[in-house]
Amino acid sequence: MAIDLQVENISKSYGDLSLFNDVSFVVEERQRVGLIARNGKGKSTLLRIIAGEEPLDNGKITLRNGIKVGYLEQEPDFAVGLTVMEACLQRNSEKADVIARYEEALANGDDKQLQFLMEEMDRLEAWDYETRAKQVLSKLKINNFSQQVSQLSGGQKKRVALAAVLIEQPDLMILDEPTNHLDIEMVEWLEEFLGRMSSSLLMVTHDRYFLDNVCNTIIEIDDFQVYRYKGNYSCFLQRREERLQNLAAETAKARNLMRKELDWMRRQPQARAHKAKYRIDAFYKLEEKAAAMRDDSKVSLEIKSRYIGNKIFVMKALCKSFGDKVITMDMYYTFARYEKLGIVGNNGTGKSTFIKMLLGHVAPDSGVIEVGETVKWGYYSQDGLSFNEQMKVIDVVKNIADVIPVAGRMLTASQFLQHFLFSPEKQHNYVYKLSGGEKRRLYLCTVLMANPNFLVLDEPTNDLDIETLQILEEYLCDFKGCVIVVSHDRYFMDKVVDHVFVFNGEGDIKDFPGNYTEYRDWREEEKAAAAKEQAEKASRAQQPKQSYRAADSRRKLTFKERKEYETLESEIMELEAEKSSIEQEMSSGTLDNNMLLQKSMRIQQLIELIDEKSMRWLELSEFA
Repeated sequence: MAIDLQVENISKSYGDLSLFNDVSFVVEERQRVGLIARNGKGKSTLLRIIAGEEPLDNGKITLRNGIKVGYLEQEPDFAVGLTVMEACLQRNSEKADVIARYEEALANGDDKQLQFLMEEMDRLEAWDYETRAKQVLSKLKINNFSQQVSQLSGGQKKRVALAAVLIEQPDLMILDEPTNHLDIEMVEWLEEFLGRMSSSLLMVTHDRYFLDNVCNTIIEIDDFQVYRYKGNYSCFLQRREERLQNLAAETAKARNLMRKELDWMRRQPQARAHKAKYRIDAFYKLEEKAAAMRDDSKVSLEIKSRYIGNKIFVMKALCKSFGDKVITMDMYYTFARYEKLGIVGNNGTGKSTFIKMLLGHVAPDSGVIEVGETVKWGYYSQDGLSFNEQMKVIDVVKNIADVIPVAGRMLTASQFLQHFLFSPEKQHNYVYKLSGGEKRRLYLCTVLMANPNFLVLDEPTNDLDIETLQILEEYLCDFKGCVIVVSHDRYFMDKVVDHVFVFNGEGDIKDFPGNYTEYRDWREEEKAAAAKEQAEKASRAQQPKQSYRAADSRRKLTFKERKEYETLESEIMELEAEKSSIEQEMSSGTLDNNMLLQKSMRIQQLIELIDEKSMRWLELSEFA
C-alpha cells in the first residue's frame, strides 16, 4: 500500500524543553491514525510541523508526490473581512482561483479561456463546490453564509475551518481536536462523514468514542518513545496494557541481573583492571536498562468534599427566555443528595444558561431556585481560563491559598501542584508557556482546591489528555457530593452520570433515567418504532377495509419498557420479603396496639403494590 506520509527521526525543542526526540512513523493510504500523548508533550506542535506551519529541529518529513493535504489547526485564524463562504474558499485556494477565473471568463464572454477553465473545473470537481460547502456548513450549524467571520465565536470559527477541510476532500487530513466545540449530534455526524471518505487521516483528539469509531491505528508518544498499535482505541487499551506488563517484567529481570553483576563488580576491587571488559560494559548497560523505569506519575485527585446536607436545590416554575428563544418554561425539579446529572443537547439550546441560572450568574424571568445552606459550589466554566499569562504557575495557586487541605493533611501550594503533574520546574514557568491542556489542568486544580461539595462542570473535557480524563472520571464517580456535567464527550458522560437532561430547544427538557448511550439507544428505538407505525398506517390506508388486520400482539418492548421489566421482578421480591417480615412481627405477640395498627396498614399497602406490579410484570412478559 502507498505511503502518504513518512516521518523520520524528527525532534523539536524550545530552549531546554524537549517536546519529542527522534520520532518516526508512517501514515499509509486510507489509514486512520489517532495520535495520543500527555498534555504538554507536543502533539499540536507535531501536527503543525507535519503541515509545514512550523520548522523542525532535525529529521525529515516526506509526503507522497502530488498529495493534497488538509490541515485543521487547534485555533484557526482567518483574514479580516472574509465572509463564511469566502473563508471556506480561501482555505482551498486552487479551487477558489479556478472558480473566480471561470466566473470572470463567463462574464467577459472569453470562449477560448472558458473551454480551458471548464476542463480545470472538471479536474478539480469544482462545479458543485458551493453546494457541498453549504451542506457541510449546515450540518455544523453554520447557516449564515454571508456573515463576517470576525463576528463568529471561537467555536464557530473552528467549525468553519473544519468545514473547509472536509469540503476540499484532501488525500490526507491532519486534524487537531476536530470534535472541540461540536455538540454530540455534530460529532456523530462527523464520524459518519469521515467513515465515507477515502482520505487518510492523522488526528489528535481526546474523544475516546470518536477514536474508537474512526481510527484503525493508534500512535502513542510516551517517554520520548513512539509506539504503534493496529486497531481502534479499544485495541490500543488492551495492547498498551500488555506492553506495560512486559516492560515491568523486563525491568524486574534487568534489576535481578544487575544485582548479580554489581556483586561481581564489587568483588576483589584490587583486580578491577583485570576484569573482562565485556563484563564491565554489560554491567553499565544493565544499570541503564534497570534505571529506565517509566514515569508512572499521575494526576492525583484526593481532595475531599465538605459535608452537604439533604436540601440541595429546588426549582419552582422556572422560566427563562431571550426574545423568542425559550430556555426553560415553567420548570419544576428537586435535586437529590449525591445526584450526578449530565446535560446534553444541541448548541444554542440553553445548557450553559441553565447552569448559570442555578449558580445565580443569570437571573430567571420568573420562578425561584432555592439552594440549600450547606451547598458549596465548584464551577468549571468554558471561559474560565482567565489567568494572567505573565504569572508563574505557583503564584496562580498561592494567590488562592498557600496551604490546601487534602485527604486529612495540609499540603503547600507546591506539593498540591505536584499532585496535578506540575513538576517543581514547571511550577516556576510562566502560564503563557503551558500548553492548552496544561492550562485546563491548572484551572481544574484551582476549582478543586476550594473544597466544593457541588461540582458544576461546563465542557470539562476540552483539551484535557486522556489520562487526566480517566483520573477525573474516577474522582467524580467516588465524589461524595453532587455533580452536574455539560459535555459533548459521550464516553465521559456514560462513565460519570446517573441520568441526563436532554435539551431539545424551545424549553423542552427531557429527564432520561440513564446515561447518554442508553438515551441514544432509546431514542433510536423510538424513531424506528414511530417510522414502523407510520409505514403500517400508510400501508393500511392503501389496503381494502376487509384486509385490515390488528397490529401484531407480539410487538417488541421499547428500551424504557425493557428496563422497567428487568427491575419489576426484583422489586416484587423485595415487597414480598417486607410483607413476610411484617407478618412474622405481627404474629410474635411483642407489638402494642399502635404498632399493630401501623403494621396492618403497611401490609395492606404492600398487597396493593405487589398486585399492581405483578399485573404490570405479566403485561410486559407477553412481549419479552
